[in-house]
Amino acid sequence: MQSAHYTGSGTIEVRDAERVAPAAGQVEIKVAFVGICGTDLHIFHGAMDSRVTMPAIIGHEMSGTIERVGDGVEGWDVGHSVTVIPLDHDGTCPACLAGNQHICHNLNFIGIDSPGALQEYWTVPADVLVAVPAGTPLHHAALVEPVAVAVHDVRRSGIAQGDKAIVIGGGPIGVLIATVAREFGGDVRLLELDESRRAMAESMGVATLDPRDPEHKTVIDEWTGGAGADVVFEVSGAAAAVLGATDYAKVRGTLVIVAIHSEPRPINLHRVFWRELTIVGARVYERVDYEKAIELISAGRIPADQLITHVMTLDHTGDAFLTLESGAAMKVLIGMPGTEVPA
Repeated sequence: MQSAHYTGSGTIEVRDAERVAPAAGQVEIKVAFVGICGTDLHIFHGAMDSRVTMPAIIGHEMSGTIERVGDGVEGWDVGHSVTVIPLDHDGTCPACLAGNQHICHNLNFIGIDSPGALQEYWTVPADVLVAVPAGTPLHHAALVEPVAVAVHDVRRSGIAQGDKAIVIGGGPIGVLIATVAREFGGDVRLLELDESRRAMAESMGVATLDPRDPEHKTVIDEWTGGAGADVVFEVSGAAAAVLGATDYAKVRGTLVIVAIHSEPRPINLHRVFWRELTIVGARVYERVDYEKAIELISAGRIPADQLITHVMTLDHTGDAFLTLESGAAMKVLIGMPGTEVPA
């Protein structure tokens, strides 16, 4: 079979690899589509070389069908459509014992810390499988993981019907958070610097503002009646955005930190004190988030076809990373050999 390997220094090599037969408690998946995300780009840029073992098969946003089932696996049959929740926890650390297995102290993030989905056949523990309903297109199902991220972020915010929410950053996760927040009853505005990303978000029904526009705060004041937003999601990862995020929140509003910041950022703690703000971290997802994500995708509540701007073949995986890196794409999928690629 073929597989794509990160080999360091911004290089992806497509190589032949041996299929791994499923042992007891495992299944082999015939992979259909794999999404490339910001974390994969961090790996591609070498920012996680101390964590990945090279040559590394990465990728954790995926869909496929069960090809083989190992001994002792119940409830799963060959041909079932599935995705994977790529979190392998130890079950013994303080976080796990407190019921927070998704942020296990010793988490094995499958596709980063262990081999991922950028291969034709992928063998994983059966307990990380999540069923994809019949009739859900497999290229749409490859979006379940990022939609689950957005669901988790929105659930962590505590947003309620009619709440006003600001999303800072209009990349794929920012647009998904805006979309999911509306599904939870929120009234949303998305702040994004890039004109093309604003246009794409607007085409999906998300109201946007350019934070460089000196009038944008006046617009927000009018929208919120001068109170400020109930919830602010910081998704951009930019230092300036973190510093300014507290300015948008109402008294006792909530700031949700979604972006991964590789170094400490300044934040306006006087504003946190003055308005009694709550700061919430939001990392990965729980199974309930996956279930909600699948529900939204299967019901057509996520604009999947608009989000997926590029579908490329496995032998062009390196080009796919460069396409995403260029900023010319919203969501890039890799279609595996033999998989029908949507037009």
